[in-house]
Amino acid sequence: MGARRLPGMAALLTAGAVVLSGCGTQTTPQTVASRPLASSAVTPAVPVTAGAQSVPAAAPATSAVTAPRKTLKLGAKGKDVTWVQNRLIELGYRPGKADGRYGGTTLAAVWAFQKVNGIKPTSTIAKRTWEALETPKAPKVLVKNGEPTRAEVNLTKQIMVLYIGGEAKLITHISSGSGVPYCESATWQGRKQRFCGSATTPTGNYRTTWRKSGWHRSYLGQLYNPIFFNGGIAFHGALSVPLSPASHGCVRMPMNVAEVVPGMLGKGVPVHVRGSFKRP
Repeated sequence: MGARRLPGMAALLTAGAVVLSGCGTQTTPQTVASRPLASSAVTPAVPVTAGAQSVPAAAPATSAVTAPRKTLKLGAKGKDVTWVQNRLIELGYRPGKADGRYGGTTLAAVWAFQKVNGIKPTSTIAKRTWEALETPKAPKVLVKNGEPTRAEVNLTKQIMVLYIGGEAKLITHISSGSGVPYCESATWQGRKQRFCGSATTPTGNYRTTWRKSGWHRSYLGQLYNPIFFNGGIAFHGALSVPLSPASHGCVRMPMNVAEVVPGMLGKGVPVHVRGSFKRP
């Protein structure tokens, strides 16, 4: 969410404070905790098979891929960077335009790829990452009997996978709720108020609800292209998406990912949130 300290539903009660969960919709805290996966929501007509769910949007397994193997650091330029960008796009990641420039947008996609492949996230593309790019792993399926079109949020690895028709069409690095209790003052609805929370992203099964195009101002900061799925908790773009959880409870995504997600993730689509982040 915002770049300040982060929210959830907290045991922080102070005189005159509003206790809340999420990133700042006008939804009440009571709604946040009770947004179940309703069976009446939109359901794709594609049959569910465990095999289909584990297949990423990648090159066929029979295609031999040979990586350049040149060590790349953030700021690198050239054809080897272009190769990485094209390969990540092919596998369902979003490194931005394949322009041969290794910047922050490509870095976020590299982090996501490394996390899926069991590599400690780093800005350096070296031997282990090159090997994984040649023979990549699919993201771990969190809900084996889930609907073929769904979003899975892995809080442990800090990634989100969007499945469409049983295939992983988008895999992205995220930053979820920090778990750090907070109390902040903000002017909201014409008066100064104090908001308190614990900055958690609750696990559970939900569905996407309402959304807003462009920047949405909440009482806890600015959200870009938010798609809400659990009361005041949403997927949204942010200018800061660090490796560690850092939000007020929402699921932050890189800005370029937030640009395309609304066109891929409709209303009433299942969202499954699992795991917990362990700080080093």
